Amino acid sequence: MLSKSLHVLLVLTALLLSVLGGCARIPEKVAPLEAVSWAALEGWPGSGAEASLGAILESCKALGRKEPWAAACLAAREISPGDEEAVRRFLEEGFIPYRVSRPDGSTTGLITGYYVPDLDGSRQRSDRFSYPVYGVPDDLLVIDLAMIYPELKGYRLRGRLEGRRVVPYWERSQIDGEQAPVKGKELFWVEDPVELFFLHIQGSGRVNLEGGDRVMVNYSDQNGHPYRSIGKLLLDRGEMTRDQMSMQNIMAWTQENPEQVGALLGENPSYVFFRELPAEFQSPPGALGVPLTAGRSLAVDPDVIPLGAPVFLDTTWPGSTDPLRRVMVAQDTGGAIRGAVRADFFWGLGDEAAFFAGRMKQEGRLWVLLPKAFALRQEGH
Repeated sequence: MLSKSLHVLLVLTALLLSVLGGCARIPEKVAPLEAVSWAALEGWPGSGAEASLGAILESCKALGRKEPWAAACLAAREISPGDEEAVRRFLEEGFIPYRVSRPDGSTTGLITGYYVPDLDGSRQRSDRFSYPVYGVPDDLLVIDLAMIYPELKGYRLRGRLEGRRVVPYWERSQIDGEQAPVKGKELFWVEDPVELFFLHIQGSGRVNLEGGDRVMVNYSDQNGHPYRSIGKLLLDRGEMTRDQMSMQNIMAWTQENPEQVGALLGENPSYVFFRELPAEFQSPPGALGVPLTAGRSLAVDPDVIPLGAPVFLDTTWPGSTDPLRRVMVAQDTGGAIRGAVRADFFWGLGDEAAFFAGRMKQEGRLWVLLPKAFALRQEGH
């Protein structure tokens, strides 16, 4: 017999699953990863395999004492920086490449890019700085589904209490509205609502304060509503063509149509809450908990690719047909990064990173490199 409290929680969970269907996803069944020879990796080892060593060692800070990574991490620490041949040998002798395939058997998918934006801001509100960067609200409830359904480990529902009822948390248009139900949780104030919106999409950013200090902010939580792409909305409305679609062109459209900006941003109900990082962080941590490495960290779907694993990427440079082939490391996740052959390339910080990230929408292929000691399960991993 279930206790009364547990029964109530089960009912609440079922209700939230139906109301907030977009924020919890039953794990999809994906095609098994297929072990292949190193010769099957198009363009292996790509450019600068040794440049991936730093990112691999960052992963080892999180995984180095866990099997089956311990031996691989021990070997990685013995490699001299800059020794290209040693890194290639380390990977070929200690890892097995697995080709990543989609459920329909295809091996190509979408590779996008992300970066850390810079925003001018202040710790105090002013006429110039009037758009808040919020920390996590006190009334945001997070229900861990694994407490009830162990097979849903890693899936959470978000909501708030209204009397004795659990209801969906406020949407973006409500949070940004005049009543601002999360007032009092402002970390910073910035001057541009569109730049703030893209900070939500990127998940991390630097706030340049008036006194000259720079502060890193990083994703802390989310309101539980599904992400809706404003780029797709602009495409559907005929405001730009697919070839024209980029972050830069979206920003240009908002500058040309300022009276429509609020309504457009409100079409995406998802809202991100942030935390201020200590001063020593020069790059934000990803989902693995270690700092991301520009040009070497990759956001993936962890239902498909284990966080911390090296990944060989075969794609093209943004807006080009020139090959971009290199060893990356799966160190992050993202709300829009779902499915097998789907990844987000971390370009780093600043204007150059923004240039590449905003234009990256390439086809690509992935091979995940797993230690030979890794026991690959038959139905996903």
